[in-house]
Amino acid sequence: MRESLRRLASDEGTSMVGLRRTGTGRVRVELFNGEHITIDIERKASGADLLDKVCDTLDILEKDFFGLLHAQRGDPRVWVDLGRRLSKTFRNEPWDVRLAVKFYPPEPSELYDDITRYQLSLAVRRDLMEGRLICSQITYAVLASYVLQAELGDKQGAVSTSTLCEHNAIPFHVLNERQQDNIEQLYAKHRGQTPADAELNYLENAKRLPLYGAEVHKAKDSEDVDINIAVSAAGITVLRDGVIMNRFPWTKILKISYNKRSYTLRLRPSEFDEFETHLTFKLPSSTASKRLWRCSVEHHMFFRREIPVKVERITGFPRLGSRRLSCRRTLRQMRSEIHAPALLPA
Repeated sequence: MRESLRRLASDEGTSMVGLRRTGTGRVRVELFNGEHITIDIERKASGADLLDKVCDTLDILEKDFFGLLHAQRGDPRVWVDLGRRLSKTFRNEPWDVRLAVKFYPPEPSELYDDITRYQLSLAVRRDLMEGRLICSQITYAVLASYVLQAELGDKQGAVSTSTLCEHNAIPFHVLNERQQDNIEQLYAKHRGQTPADAELNYLENAKRLPLYGAEVHKAKDSEDVDINIAVSAAGITVLRDGVIMNRFPWTKILKISYNKRSYTLRLRPSEFDEFETHLTFKLPSSTASKRLWRCSVEHHMFFRREIPVKVERITGFPRLGSRRLSCRRTLRQMRSEIHAPALLPA
């Protein structure tokens, strides 16, 4: 057995050497359901080329909702720069990435493609399982019942704990006997729904959660109190101990800037205010501050702009690395292109 393992390792090493000689890199991609696929791609290819290849493999048409995550300096959730060469982003092969939804559509029913909707439901399921998205006990039960309907069809008998865990229907730590009874009762009410119907109903309930589609960053407020800043399609939300303290829709925000560890929002004056408001938050590092700024600008650009625009350097602020953004098309562009006559089925 030791000899066979040694032979396998030798064969894989030989394969990787062969790939490097041909200018090709090997990427291991983790999908939403935990499975992995392997993709060979030119080392000089960009992050966008890799994302396109992953989406093509999964038959995803609405690619711009998605992105790729990789680990960097202990942070497991760093977005792959779509405009940068892969050989400059990664070092050791195989390159490990994780498929993720970067821009969560606020209205899942408006998605053009059923496969995109299915992948989105898997992404929300993973967010719940990994604790990035939390909800009430009854909402956990409602969502789990739709997962069972989508995966198993009409209810036939009792639902076991192992079945719920196998389909990632609900986090194990919130599952108890009473919760399981609630899930079974709700599941029985979905009889007749197709998998597509159940997935859409799942997303229609998930989209109402306060942190649906939000990318959350740790920070401190002006009083040095720990907070979380959540960026989503609707705007920027400030939370303390899981409680929403402030919501700032994109229409309220005039400018977003960062300087070293400081992240600043310039807010439009309300009808009762005479002057603009400046809110400054402290991030753990300058890198964290830049990532939050970049996340905020990319979300605003994707959901609010007609087309992507170049972000200029702010006068008086030091240049902290590249200000290149990973936003190829806006939501409006994507919708117009998806519904163009050339792309519609005959």
